[in-house]
Amino acid sequence: MKDQVGDVPSSLAQSFQCILSERDLFSKVIECFPYPIQVFSVDGTARIMNKATLEMIGIKSVESHIDKYNCFDDPIVQDNGVMDQLKRVLTGETVYLTGFNAPYKDLVRYHDVKQDRDIQTIISDITCFPLVGEDGEIEYFVAIFIFREVYRGKEEIALAKEYIETHWQEPFNLGEIAKAACLSKAHFTKLFNKHTGVTPHEYYVNYKIRRLKEKLKDTNLSIAQAFAACNIQYNGYTARVFKEKTGFSPSAYRQKSE
Repeated sequence: MKDQVGDVPSSLAQSFQCILSERDLFSKVIECFPYPIQVFSVDGTARIMNKATLEMIGIKSVESHIDKYNCFDDPIVQDNGVMDQLKRVLTGETVYLTGFNAPYKDLVRYHDVKQDRDIQTIISDITCFPLVGEDGEIEYFVAIFIFREVYRGKEEIALAKEYIETHWQEPFNLGEIAKAACLSKAHFTKLFNKHTGVTPHEYYVNYKIRRLKEKLKDTNLSIAQAFAACNIQYNGYTARVFKEKTGFSPSAYRQKSE
């Protein structure tokens, strides 16, 4: 499991522990850290975060987050079902939260994050480890975020459209289209519908109809040959689908085009 979360070694936790008493140095190290990192008090309240947290998670300002956000009250933590696991850090354990899924709409709903970002979901692995004070008691705990995937929506949809428009003569295969978009079938279908207003299958059919219309304009081809050139059988059903999509029968569309 360590390998999955970036393999944060115990020496890193020890390094943070060693400089905990030197607060200025501690804050500077946190700020320079290249990954989003937050420091929480034992009650779960955010006390320190770095610039990478602001930029990568999209938090609007330090003031809106520090001393206000509490990870133990976060509905997104609850939804991921890791609250009990997270709280084990208070017993002295290093905790690894893998595949933590934060839908951006929920970040906007529950937290003061930027609303104009083209991000759908952030999936990250989070390593949490305790920091012990001079009295031997846990004083803080640290959370380091390693982003695995940032689904931006438009990028994935563009990949899906490209796949459909390249493989339009093949039978519809939702699994392969979702794979091309690097998404699960369920998430892809929902995201595609949101961005395009149609299902992936509807987009596939509409694209085939568009290509079929081009072929029907070629009078060197019979109507049946135009359908065959698009790998569509010419029969009553496909002719009916064509009319539903265009408002014309195949023969009427050809006459209109002429």
